[in-house]
Amino acid sequence: MKSDFAWIEHIPYKEAGPKLKKLYKRVISPEGKIDNIMKIHSLRPHSMAGHMALYKNVLHHTGNTIPKWLLETCGVYTSMLNGCNYCVEHHFSGLKRLLKDDDKANSLRSAMENKDLSGLEQRVKAILDYTKDLTLNPQGMREAMLEPMRAAGLSDAEILEINQVVSYFNYANRTVVGLGVNTKGDILGLSPNSSDEPDNWQHK
Repeated sequence: MKSDFAWIEHIPYKEAGPKLKKLYKRVISPEGKIDNIMKIHSLRPHSMAGHMALYKNVLHHTGNTIPKWLLETCGVYTSMLNGCNYCVEHHFSGLKRLLKDDDKANSLRSAMENKDLSGLEQRVKAILDYTKDLTLNPQGMREAMLEPMRAAGLSDAEILEINQVVSYFNYANRTVVGLGVNTKGDILGLSPNSSDEPDNWQHK
């Protein structure tokens, strides 16, 4: 079916075969909505399964120790740097919901949009500086670029969490911008609950 939210066709829920419908049922919201970033995978359902498994494990797993709002902030900044408005709006909505502090969320967004991180706390600035370096200059990465995060108190395991979130968002951004995905019909900010259950993908 021709898509009104992307440049390639997609298979809607009502026309999905058994394998695709099973995946759709795992990501559908209580309102019956499926995010466009998921529907864009419908021509190759196995790629949707891979995408959701990665997303769930790097951003919504109880084994993470970095606060989820800070992981979402990394995702928003990565998406801004890549010009992926779809992911910016989706994940900024999620960030605001997690913070429960619109002033703080808007202040973070303003700092990232203006590329002026100087007013942020040390830990957040160190993480976002690494996010920018890895997103815009991956070939220039050096071990010394991890030191500001260590100095801010992050363990190597937490640095790995940040690395995986930034890497995931670079993948997701390129999926979206490379296929012209927009937010038409989406409910912004839906996401799975945090858990250690790999099959729990339900979006709320």
